[in-house]
Amino acid sequence: MTSFFGSVFWLLVTLGVLVTFHEFGHYWVARRCGVRVLRFSVGFGKALWKRTGRDGCEYQIAAIPLGGYVKMLDAREGAVPPQFRDQEFTTQPVWKRILIVLAGPGFNLIFTVAALWLMFMLGLPDSAPIITAKPQSMAAVAGIRPGDRILSIDGRNVDTLGDSLDAMANALLGRTPLPLTVRDPDGTQRQLLLPLDKLPPGQTIDDYFTTLGLQPMPPPPVAATVMPGQPAALGGMQGGDRIVSINGSPVPDFDTVGKLIRQDADVSPKLAIMVERNGKTMPLQVVARHESLQGQPMAWVVGITPPAPEAATLRYGPLRALHEALVGTWRNVAQTFGMIGKMLRGEASPKNLSSVIGIAQVASASAQLGVARFLQFLAMVSLSLAVLNLLPIPVLDGGHLLYYLIELLKGSPLSEQAMAIGQYIGLVLLFSLMGLVFYNDIHRLLLS
Repeated sequence: MTSFFGSVFWLLVTLGVLVTFHEFGHYWVARRCGVRVLRFSVGFGKALWKRTGRDGCEYQIAAIPLGGYVKMLDAREGAVPPQFRDQEFTTQPVWKRILIVLAGPGFNLIFTVAALWLMFMLGLPDSAPIITAKPQSMAAVAGIRPGDRILSIDGRNVDTLGDSLDAMANALLGRTPLPLTVRDPDGTQRQLLLPLDKLPPGQTIDDYFTTLGLQPMPPPPVAATVMPGQPAALGGMQGGDRIVSINGSPVPDFDTVGKLIRQDADVSPKLAIMVERNGKTMPLQVVARHESLQGQPMAWVVGITPPAPEAATLRYGPLRALHEALVGTWRNVAQTFGMIGKMLRGEASPKNLSSVIGIAQVASASAQLGVARFLQFLAMVSLSLAVLNLLPIPVLDGGHLLYYLIELLKGSPLSEQAMAIGQYIGLVLLFSLMGLVFYNDIHRLLLS
């Protein structure tokens, strides 16, 4: 329940900040284009607080914190006083109306750049892109070996695991062959090609990652810390001991330690653990406990922690951070429009689209990882809002932009009947899209 309310809270924060900033873009540009703004609302519904400014605009904070809206003087919504006709929206030149419509998505892009710039300034904590591959998987067949470090993906240098996985996710959704440059633990560089075009169409990104079989390299089987009073310490284990075997089964990595403890302790909690210390092996007897640590479900524990992965933090100075933010924003815009095109052509599955349910889950998780991660999340959602609003669906900014471009070409506005038909079509398309993304998220929740 706590997780649910946490997700709802961070969803409200995310949408509240980003949609309000989007609407502020419309407001700011409309004012500079000479259009009278009647109301700027943060949130929807009943006003909790409001005041009227010197400019005649009513500023308010409303009860439903899911964004906001801007109400401009518009003859289509009622009579316009004669003294304000030159400030009415529909009488403005078409280029001004285009600027006002573009301002919302434009401000979302500005927010994306600003959030990424601040993120790079603060430093994005991550781990080094050191990977392995499941046996017989696509990645293993392509030549990925345990301990390989990714140096570049499709010609672009990568420094962190997160950056690597993001680049791979985009390639997986597009099912395009992906060239990699990796370096093995001995320092030898190799050029590999992941044949992602052989993946079956119509699957989710999670399914593709499973088929690919590429994953972060597990930590070595070393007890980095041994908790006092816990079974491992009582059995004589010390920090830095390398676990060689458990009940005779070899231990290649720390993930195997947990698997063997769970498996063997179900039969008997008494475990024969062979460790290596200072170049010598020694047998230990450890009696596992079935308990819950830090609110986790009941499990067999011995009280050891793995070595931390190699850290890799993306942190730049102000100018380099701005450059990386601009490059990252442009790259993600291109990838997003490219992915939309692939979905329309049937080359990528729409099962990967998410609704506010998915956004809420990711918002809560990213907020718990720190300010830099949450800024990264806000930047990506802001960019998605910009792209979504530019789609040529009549009820969105992109639909209004389409109307005004047609007006430029034909020399006169579309008829009210044509625009009304477009609005109905837009509503059908928008509700169909909403139904699809909600279905995707609910389906994922039921399967998880």
